[in-house]
Amino acid sequence: MGTQLPNADAESFQRLLNLSLGAKDNNKINGSGAAKISTDPDQPPLDIEFVEKILNYEFKNKSLLQQAFTDASFDDNCVSYERLEYYGDTVLNMVMTKYLFSRYPDSAPGLLTNLRAVNVDTEKLARVAVKHNLHLCLRHKKPLLEDQILEFAKAIEKYPLHSRGLLKVPKSLADIVESTIGALFIDCDSIDTVWKVVKPLLEPIIALDKLENHPMTELNEMCQKKNLKLRFDDSTWEDNKNVRVFIEDHLVGRGHHLVKKDSAKNCAAKNAIDNFSNFFSNL
Repeated sequence: MGTQLPNADAESFQRLLNLSLGAKDNNKINGSGAAKISTDPDQPPLDIEFVEKILNYEFKNKSLLQQAFTDASFDDNCVSYERLEYYGDTVLNMVMTKYLFSRYPDSAPGLLTNLRAVNVDTEKLARVAVKHNLHLCLRHKKPLLEDQILEFAKAIEKYPLHSRGLLKVPKSLADIVESTIGALFIDCDSIDTVWKVVKPLLEPIIALDKLENHPMTELNEMCQKKNLKLRFDDSTWEDNKNVRVFIEDHLVGRGHHLVKKDSAKNCAAKNAIDNFSNFFSNL
């Protein structure tokens, strides 16, 4: 493992904030990891030291981190994080599988698959990015992303562990966590080192006894147990972004989402679960 580093300090944090506000900084990372002078004030470099302190790992190849936090929108000629994201997704699934397999030796594969999924999905990784301030390091030029991140950061306060598909999640947040893991594995070439670095970031890892059904799954199971006919109506989603849930022709739930129909369905399913006993308590 690379050199152990202390936690990110106030000075590094302030330096990063200055960069995010457009302050000039002359430290720019080249391919070999050495510093060089930046002559473009509109493209501030990544604060490598800040990220390394968050990870508690010092990179041998600093340019990997620069790439890991660079979105394709940042510059027409930039090397984006997309390939590292692809690599990191595979590595993350591997280390999480290894961890859960050892921690729950008597659990069925299907249950472990569901538990792994909720611990590495887009929402979980986006939470990691926000919790550890990695989102402040994202280099991009997406005009709506900052507001979307703020909205997400506020929304997760309502769901301390996981919303199970009810929140609108900026995918870029999860992308930079996966790309960072990909960069880390390339730099250290050790699955064990990756897990030592990544596990603290993923805490709290959702445990088996905290695993909850997805709202769609839970509602389906509730209806099957009582032999009730369930129907989702998304015919008006294109017009008003609403999805309705009917059980035995009763309107039991509604869901709304401006971007994703699946998220609107998840919200509608959760609303139907909350209202279920009002309609079918006697069955």
